[in-house]
Amino acid sequence: MAGQLECGGFVYDPAARKVGEYRGEAGPYAMLRPVGGGRCVDCAELAARRTAARARFDWSAETDANVLLRRHRGERHAPDDPPVTSMSP
Repeated sequence: MAGQLECGGFVYDPAARKVGEYRGEAGPYAMLRPVGGGRCVDCAELAARRTAARARFDWSAETDANVLLRRHRGERHAPDDPPVTSMSP
C-alpha cells in the first residue's frame, strides 16, 4: 500500500491515531512527518553530511552541504522555520 502513495501526501496512521505527511518508505514501514512541521528527513540528512565534512576538515564538502541545505529549505520550508543545527550521529 505504501508504494502507491505520493511523497507529500497526507495519510492516517491508525496505530498512532494521527494524520501525517508521507515522506517515503523504510523497509516495511511508511515514514510520516507531523502535519505542519516536525523533523524533516532531508534536512537531517544534509545536516549530518555537513557534520561529517566538518569532522574530516573538508571545507569544500561542508560548503556543498550548506548550499544544498539552504536550497532545500528555500524550496520545501517556510521562511520563518527555525534553522537546522547539526545533529550528532
